[in-house]
Order: sequence, then C-alpha cells, then structure tokens
Amino acid sequence: MTNVFIGARKRIYHKVVSGVQLLFSRKYLLLTNTAISITSAAGGDSVQQLYELSIQRQQTWNRDRTLHISITGLILGPPSHYWYHLIDYLFPGSSIRVVVKKLLFDQTIGTPIGVFLFLSSLGILENSSVDKMLTEYKNCGKTLLLSEWLIWPPIQAINFAFIPLKFRVLFDNSASFGFDIYYSYIKYRTDKVSD
Repeated sequence: MTNVFIGARKRIYHKVVSGVQLLFSRKYLLLTNTAISITSAAGGDSVQQLYELSIQRQQTWNRDRTLHISITGLILGPPSHYWYHLIDYLFPGSSIRVVVKKLLFDQTIGTPIGVFLFLSSLGILENSSVDKMLTEYKNCGKTLLLSEWLIWPPIQAINFAFIPLKFRVLFDNSASFGFDIYYSYIKYRTDKVSD
C-alpha cells in the first residue's frame, strides 16, 4: 500500500514539474508572466478590501475596483516581462557592478513608468478626467515613488543577482504582493491628503 502512495506521489510531482517547466518555457513565458501580474494585482486589492471591510471603512465589496486593479495587472504584465529582458540585454551579467547598473536603470526609468502606468490605467478605467488623473498622480504618485525607492532596491538587487531571467517577474510579483496591497490602499484611501 505504501508503494502505491509513493508511486502516486512521484507521478504527481513529475506532472507538476512538467507543468511548471511548460509554463516558464519560452513559448508560454509572456502569458505566464501576465497571468502572474493579474493574479498578484487582484490578490493585493482583495486583501486590502477584506481589511477595509473588517474595520468597517468599507461596507461592501467593490467588484469594479478589483476588476480595474486586475486589468492594471494585465496592462503591466507584458511590459514587466519585456522590461527584464531589456535590462538583461542592456546590462548582461550579474556582477556587483552590473547589478548596480541594472538597479539604477530600473529605479530611475522603470519605477516612474510603472507608477504612471498604474495610476493612468486606473484613471482611464474609472473614466476620470485628465485633470483628476493629474491630481491623482501628484497626490498618490509621489507617495508610491518614494515608497518604491525606499523598499525596492534590495529586492531588485536579489532579483538581478540571483534569480534566472525567466523567474524574475514571478519573484518581483511575489515580493511585491505587499506593495499591491499598499498600492490599492494609497489609490483608494478615503482620507487622501495632498503630499
């Protein structure tokens, strides 16, 4: 009987490994990275809304909000996929010097673009006026950028130094799940204050 369970466990393990290898193969990597980004964005907003419901800051689940945040994951997933390929193309290797170059490039160019895409895509999905979107970027964008610049460099240093290219979006989204919650909080907090 024990041999049956061991054999079944081995077959399941090999099927899971084969599935992961397929998902992270060249053929499906863009789709996989996009799905990871959507899932992370939706999960982050869901956790934030559950918290808001638990402290009664929010009375009902806002499905449109979760849908819009999920769509930002769809919008940001492909650029994230190509961003890591571009960085490796421009700065091949993983020496300390190269990792520092990758970090500087990522934080000075990639981070502002990512924050802008996040806020502007939500503004478009919510039918916000250009003036409202600019105000939102001014109020939320600065907070998000500063938070990214304070917390993200060590995480990206690990990503650039040790994580294989095909797993970087997965690592990024796993590490940034807390940031997805924070982004949702900053974007939808009810007591917004001009920064």
